[in-house]
Amino acid sequence: MRVTQIFAAAALALASTFAAAAATDANSTANASADAGAEQAIRNTLKTLELDVPIESVSSSPVGGLYEVKLQGGRVLYASGDGQYVMQGYLYQLKDGKPVNLTEKTERQGIAKLINGIPKAEMVIYPAKGETRSHITVFTDTTCPYCHKLHAEVPELNKRGIEVRYVAFPRQGLGSPGDEQLQAVWCSSDRVAAMDKMVDGKEIKAAKCANPVGKQFHLGQSIGVNGTPAIVLESGQVIPGYQPAPQVAKLALAAQAPAAK
Repeated sequence: MRVTQIFAAAALALASTFAAAAATDANSTANASADAGAEQAIRNTLKTLELDVPIESVSSSPVGGLYEVKLQGGRVLYASGDGQYVMQGYLYQLKDGKPVNLTEKTERQGIAKLINGIPKAEMVIYPAKGETRSHITVFTDTTCPYCHKLHAEVPELNKRGIEVRYVAFPRQGLGSPGDEQLQAVWCSSDRVAAMDKMVDGKEIKAAKCANPVGKQFHLGQSIGVNGTPAIVLESGQVIPGYQPAPQVAKLALAAQAPAAK
C-alpha cells in the first residue's frame, strides 16, 4: 500500500499545534530505553500499515513527543511515541518571523544523499568547462522530446560551470523502447558519444552488458520521479520537467549539498 494512499494531508490542520509545541523545550529528550520503545512501537504500526517503502530511521523531531520517520527515497512521516498517530505532511518552524519547512529540508537531505552517492562510473557525464561550480543530475530518456531540448543546452550549462550527470529513466517502463535505447547507451564504450548520437536520432549498436539502467529507474521512482527530464540539484531539490539553461544554471549555482543530519 502506498504512503499517499494511507495518509491524508493533515499537516495543515496541525501546523499551528506543532508550532506552539515547538516553543516548548524542543531539545529535551527521553531516556534511551523510552526512545527505543517509541521506535519499536512506530515500526510496528507502520508494518501493520504495509508501507511499500522501507524505513531508514526513526528519531526525535524538534517537537517534543513527535518522532520523525525517514523512508527510503527521502520522504518523511511523523508519528507519536506510542505509534497510535501517524501523519504525512509539512512541519514548519517559525524562525525570525518566517516559516521554515523542516520536512522539505529533511527530504532534500535524503534525496541529496542518494543522488550524490551514485558512482560517477554509472552515469553519463558532461563535465563543466573550466572550473566546476556545481552539478546537476538529470533523469533522462532518449525517446523524450523535452530531454532532447535540454540536451541541446548542455554545452551552455557546461560553459556556465555546471557539470551535467545523466542517469537513466525509461519513462514508459523497463522493457520499453526507451529502456532498450538507454541500455545501448550505457553499454557503449563511449557513452557520451552514444548519448549524443541516440538523442540525434541515429542508431547505435552495443552488445548487451550488465548496466545500471534498471537500478536507476527504480531509484528515480523512489524519490518521486514520474517523468523526464527530472533535474536534481546538488541540494537534493527535484525540478520536474524542462527548464532553459539560464534558469537551471541559476538554480544549480544557488544550491549547495546539505550537511548530513
